[in-house]
Amino acid sequence: MPNPPTSKNFGYKQRQAGVVLHITSLPQESSQTAGCLDQNAWRFIDWMERAQLKIWQMLPLNAPHDDLSPYSALSAFAMNPRFLPAGWKSDFEKEFEGSTDAFETYLNSPPHWLEDFALFMALREHFEHRAWNEWPEAYKYRDSSALEIFKAAHQIQLLEIKQQQFWLSHLWQALKTYANQKAITLFGDMPIFIAYDSADVWANPENFKLDQSLNPTVVAGVPPDYFSETGQRWGNPHYDWEKMEKDNFSWWHLRIEHALSQLDVLRIDHFRGLEASWEIQADEETAMNGVWEKVPGERLLQSLQESMPNMPLVAEDLGIITPEVVALKEAFDLPGMAVLQFGFNGLPDNPHALDEQVENSVVYSGTHDNDTTMGWFESLEPGAQNWIWSQLESTHKELEQVGVDVQMPWPLIMAGLKSVPNWFIAPMQDWLALGAESRMNTPGTIENNWNWQLQEGQLTEELADKIATLIQSTGRS
Repeated sequence: MPNPPTSKNFGYKQRQAGVVLHITSLPQESSQTAGCLDQNAWRFIDWMERAQLKIWQMLPLNAPHDDLSPYSALSAFAMNPRFLPAGWKSDFEKEFEGSTDAFETYLNSPPHWLEDFALFMALREHFEHRAWNEWPEAYKYRDSSALEIFKAAHQIQLLEIKQQQFWLSHLWQALKTYANQKAITLFGDMPIFIAYDSADVWANPENFKLDQSLNPTVVAGVPPDYFSETGQRWGNPHYDWEKMEKDNFSWWHLRIEHALSQLDVLRIDHFRGLEASWEIQADEETAMNGVWEKVPGERLLQSLQESMPNMPLVAEDLGIITPEVVALKEAFDLPGMAVLQFGFNGLPDNPHALDEQVENSVVYSGTHDNDTTMGWFESLEPGAQNWIWSQLESTHKELEQVGVDVQMPWPLIMAGLKSVPNWFIAPMQDWLALGAESRMNTPGTIENNWNWQLQEGQLTEELADKIATLIQSTGRS
């Protein structure tokens, strides 16, 4: 087994509390269709500071497809252009007072992914947003002559795409610095798999299990589970792990290092996929039929640990978790997850139950894939509700003592704040006590997801002070 990291360098050992809020869920300005990196992002950090929330967790920062899911992105590296505020070009010009030296430096030493991403996006627009495997063969198979001719004819468009990524990086680093100065940790999320229709697969098809026509032979998902009776057929291509291991997982090193240049801590979504992944034949319509294929996750993590001994990683270890997955997580001393909404089935050895949680874990009231705590509780039968109230009885008195409402979701939040894990995090919807209408995502569905946003006036000083009172009373300040 590998040598575990000697210490965590991201404040994990401190008892703290945080919030899940994606960038697009920030309040929007009148000219924006979604939240972005405008003044509202900085205001949110100020509000967090008053509430004594020290962890801002967000969904993947990458550019999504038209369904807006950040877990199926057009690039594993490029940031979402929707994060750009209206009028960003004039802001760019004001920042550099007419000088573009910084941008020129960026272009002279660009990120390794930038050229392929810009070309991919320009081609995608040229071919009316069709997936790259539907492009003419010269572009699908990356004929060098055809690509050079296309570049020459679309120089201005390619330059603007690159400028967008430069400015996004500039804004993000400014936001990160501001948050870190206030001792707030930026906690991001990285899906294991990437979308087939992405710059990464188009530019590096050899890294994936594709046939001679560059179509996936097998796709990713999970078998039937809590969220879906037929499983979840995500459709992502599987990695050719044998090929990736031959160059010591260089693509993974680049991906993790890039993510950690933007974030303080990174959650590996679907961590169990680093031990074994569910492979579904590409022609299967559901995820019910598939096989677990072993993955060299231990060797990958060992390689990553050699370049960053104190890996600031958290394992999303939900779903079908085997002893082998647990052993892999523990071998590298990675915190796992517990979700309070899963903790009240009364079954023994439930890792989400309050009396089964461990310190080396991040506990959530719910995740972006769960209903809000209010929505979840209201959907339960009266008997189940009564059982949960009985399990949370002690929190009622403590809430009354600090003058906080004893109705849901506050008893569950209080239980999470009092729990053993060092980090407790709740979605913003739970801190606001919102119902099912404010759910972020329903797994297995493709409509009405990823759209929830904060409204002006919801981030009140009164709410911040209430949260701060709870955090102080539970020793998480």
